[in-house]
Amino acid sequence: MPAVQLTIDCHDPRVLVPFWCLALDYVPSPPPTGHATWNDWYLSVGVPEDELDLSYDGTDRILDPTGRGARIWFQPVPEVKSVKNRLHLDLFVGQDEDGAKYPYAERATRVRAKANALIAAGATEIGHVTAPEHDRFTVQLADPEGNELCLL
Repeated sequence: MPAVQLTIDCHDPRVLVPFWCLALDYVPSPPPTGHATWNDWYLSVGVPEDELDLSYDGTDRILDPTGRGARIWFQPVPEVKSVKNRLHLDLFVGQDEDGAKYPYAERATRVRAKANALIAAGATEIGHVTAPEHDRFTVQLADPEGNELCLL
């Protein structure tokens, strides 16, 4: 399988890095070997100081500590998000590690608990589906910058 990195345009990686670490059970990515911080690395590859936020270490990437998931880079851009995402992440928090769904009541409890934790971390709930007759319980959220995600 080829290595994959998702790149998400954003305004402030300092907000999105901890949010998405919580959402995905990821960790901040350490800077490349030989560099104390991501800003040190960016400066070493020629990124001008005026393009960096030097008020923090520049951490703008996260990774799955198990090595199974894609790396994610939160690339700062000057424009703000203005339309619905063409891509969003579905987080399967109502399933076990093998992909089997938990029973409806347990799945709903797990999904709601994760949604509440993400809301406390800055997400906004934008919708939900409660349909036990169809075995469906989902919550749609927007991260602190408005990027959509679904909890299933």
